[in-house]
Amino acid sequence: LAQDTPAFIGNRIGIFSIMSLFHTIKDLGMTIEEVDKLTGPVIGRPKSATFRTVDVVGLDTLVHVANGIGENCPKDERHELFQLPDYIDKMVKESWLGSKTGQGFYKKVRKDDGSSAIMSLDLDKMEYRAQQKAKFATLELTKSIDAVIDRFPVLVGGKDKAGEFYRKSFGALFAYVSYRIPEITDALFKIDDAMKAGFGWEHGPFQIWDAIGLEKGLELIASSNQTAAPWVAEMKASGVSSFYDVKDGATYFYDIPGKAFKKVPGQDGFIILDNIRKSKEVFKNSGVVLEDLGDGILNVEFRSKMNTIGGDVLAGLNKAVDLAEKDFQGMVVGNQGPNFSVGANIGMIFMMAAEQEYDELNMAIKYFQDTMMRMRYSSIPVVAAPHGMTLGGGCELSLHADKVVAAAETYMGLVEFGVGVIPGGGGSKEMTLRAASHFRKDDVELNTLREYFLTVATAKVSTSAYEAFDLGILQKGKDVIVVNKDRQIATAKAHAKLMAESGYTKPVPGKDVKVLGKQALGMFLVGTDSMETGRYISDHDKKIANKLAYVMAGGDLSEASYVSEQYLLDLEREAFLSLCTE
Repeated sequence: LAQDTPAFIGNRIGIFSIMSLFHTIKDLGMTIEEVDKLTGPVIGRPKSATFRTVDVVGLDTLVHVANGIGENCPKDERHELFQLPDYIDKMVKESWLGSKTGQGFYKKVRKDDGSSAIMSLDLDKMEYRAQQKAKFATLELTKSIDAVIDRFPVLVGGKDKAGEFYRKSFGALFAYVSYRIPEITDALFKIDDAMKAGFGWEHGPFQIWDAIGLEKGLELIASSNQTAAPWVAEMKASGVSSFYDVKDGATYFYDIPGKAFKKVPGQDGFIILDNIRKSKEVFKNSGVVLEDLGDGILNVEFRSKMNTIGGDVLAGLNKAVDLAEKDFQGMVVGNQGPNFSVGANIGMIFMMAAEQEYDELNMAIKYFQDTMMRMRYSSIPVVAAPHGMTLGGGCELSLHADKVVAAAETYMGLVEFGVGVIPGGGGSKEMTLRAASHFRKDDVELNTLREYFLTVATAKVSTSAYEAFDLGILQKGKDVIVVNKDRQIATAKAHAKLMAESGYTKPVPGKDVKVLGKQALGMFLVGTDSMETGRYISDHDKKIANKLAYVMAGGDLSEASYVSEQYLLDLEREAFLSLCTE
């Protein structure tokens, strides 16, 4: 491979970080469970922690790459780290290679009672044992910090074994990446990009170093008995204290040959919210930040925990519509977190239900419904830009946008059945409306309605944005998909601008939604009764499904009728509140 490519850079740095762990895990007296617990937050994806990932990819693959680097990089100052520890040698000889051989660092076993359990490898005894739970006070301190990048100063300051682990690991990593310039690339941002693209890290080594601080990073290097490359000291002596800078809405990196900051190439087609948030902020509360994207388009960025939708987010959405209708041409709802939104704040709903505050709960659900309808029937175009997990309320928000510009990797679905309720923020109404829009003369309308009913009742989640079209969550001819997630906000802005300049007309609330009444309700009730009798669903599953059936049938009307969206919303809210009493 050519050296200055993401594949080469990523392998060199990524394999070093893993091999470094292999050699130091015993020095620190740690178990593989503890290392996985600690490396997950660094990567930004707990389920992608080191030993779990190696098991999935295959230990043999990692060994081949490590041996290749060891053979072809004899002058590497940390060459000894690419030599395999004894326990890795034994695992390879025993064919404990991970998922492909049924056992690696973890092993799935079948118990006598027929159930299964995951065992983990004791590296001292080289025997499998029951998993041990790992808990660290340092990690507990980061639970209230939503942004992964903001957790690193806390992690390296830990007073327990976790803090020691992070200081040792980052010290070694920072020293190593500094010496890879200019050996494998002249530009430090390429190392960060390679680690994010190739190894799934949310932030690259130099970004993490910036978050910790240049001086603190040098302290960690010294405490690990390493030294940084000379160019780092030269950079510091010149008065530069960071590897990156943000100005005029763009990211700049420190160019080592030129000894000055240069703009990271390829940004002209992107809108990076981190770069414009401070300078383009229009409004802010604890749940959202509204940013001016330029060209008359306002962006609503969720900033709540996991981007859940609670009172502050709904207030922010209403504020955004107020401002957009007055001072802007259109509105985008998008963010660049790991997930678009995992849904409504279930904890808040549960507490109100447990306290039997049903009047307050009714008002909260109505507020959610009214906000979705306000977005749908505002005088400006609203474009949603979902990505990652777009579940429950996040999906309902997307259903009510004028257009959806979805990232290819978008996992959308109405998952409320999983917590014992039906979609209550307009989702049940919207799926009924979409089913009705596909009714055709002389077709069997019940079949179409049934498919939409099953999508909700089985809590189906699309495995990609493309599958969301098949589920009826995205609409052909209206919604679009972008493959490059970095371009998503810019593309959504372009669509909002085009819709506004093409003479956008405020929609009229629907008052002619066709519902099938008792004919559909009877079909659903017979179906849920049959499934319960056949033990496919529980008695309570049946109760939830029948509540949804009542809403999507439009109630027990004696014949097919035309109703308003508000009529369906009221049925939906009534069913939701009824299930909250269970």
